[in-house]
Amino acid sequence: MVYELRQQPWFGLYVGYQLATTILLRLPYWYLISYPPSWRPRASWSLKRSVLLRLFRHIFSVSQKTGQLIPFPTHRAIKPGPGVKGVWVEAAPHLITGVLLTMATAANVTCAHIPGYWIDRDETLPAGAPPRAGDKVLYRLHGGGYFQLSAHPGDPSANIAYGILKYSPPVTRTFSIEYRLSTAEPYKPENPFPAALLDAIAGYNYLVNIIGFNPDDIIISGDSAGGNLALALIRYLRDYQSYHADLHLPPLPSGLLLLSPWADLGKSHEGPNTSLSNFCSYDYTAPRGPGRTSYGKLAFLGPFGLGLAERSAYVSPASLNSWVGARFDGFPRTLICSGGAEPLLDSIRSLWWKMERDMSGRIGRGQVSYYEAKDALHDHIVFSWHEPENKQTLEIISDWIEKGQRNF
Repeated sequence: MVYELRQQPWFGLYVGYQLATTILLRLPYWYLISYPPSWRPRASWSLKRSVLLRLFRHIFSVSQKTGQLIPFPTHRAIKPGPGVKGVWVEAAPHLITGVLLTMATAANVTCAHIPGYWIDRDETLPAGAPPRAGDKVLYRLHGGGYFQLSAHPGDPSANIAYGILKYSPPVTRTFSIEYRLSTAEPYKPENPFPAALLDAIAGYNYLVNIIGFNPDDIIISGDSAGGNLALALIRYLRDYQSYHADLHLPPLPSGLLLLSPWADLGKSHEGPNTSLSNFCSYDYTAPRGPGRTSYGKLAFLGPFGLGLAERSAYVSPASLNSWVGARFDGFPRTLICSGGAEPLLDSIRSLWWKMERDMSGRIGRGQVSYYEAKDALHDHIVFSWHEPENKQTLEIISDWIEKGQRNF
């Protein structure tokens, strides 16, 4: 059973036991077995990385029994704090049509009033200030398997925004939407697909039609599950702009940045000798027993069931199943970044191949770029200690953004 120790007093007793034994026993043992480079998951990894990996992996295994260990902000309120620039984003039901409207109705999901957070290079700039000359904004969709983490500036995933602001001078502002997270049993089932996509559409509409950013000055970024969401957002904007001009959907952004995207929620990349089987034994995201990923899929897919992941281009655009039929013609200029030691590597490479296939015509040549950081973990630029891959990837992103500026 997942989260069987989520209630007190079992939560406190179990977490206290794990904390004590980790400090007194596990950490010394992990240092000992990680000291020889040949005993580390990757010989190129430092002692520090090898120990931190085991620590994060253990934390995730504990959270599979307890649920979230530390509360994080949700869509229900703006969490204030020093320098936090939170705003409320209006629902956009007038922009929802077609298959998305059908699926939202079937899942009993409606559009919602949700928070969003700004992180600006100019800290004195008011939240939601109109764009200034030369402003370029990163619209960030955070990862977390669709069931955890947050858009809040204090969330670990916000390190992506801070890193890009540091290394990419053209990006002056970032905005992240607090899309609704999905839950399943033993919690009350809420916010399945397409709730997060409805929120992502509202956030993009906010940037373009409320704040006034030109889509040419917007880059959409998504890491892990946020990469899945970013792909779904672009797909919806592309598919319904020309057929439903009366909707007044915002035009596509200038670029799409995908960081370790979770692009296949189905089973087409599972099996022996795949990255999922070869790398899951040491990646921090890999579950032990009834797992974190399984819960995320069940919560996100909700009433549609796991079968939706095998047949929907909105859910599994990198799927190898021919009947999914995901095409990427008309997508904006894209950079895909991955880690060479992450379980999702095969599906990310498939996504790259598919996008390259569809976007590399005479007019679109060079529209898709791919960078794979050797021996790096999933979503590695979230971790400040993941060097030198963190800095190298941020420099690749900066160069890609600079080239996009010159080509405009």
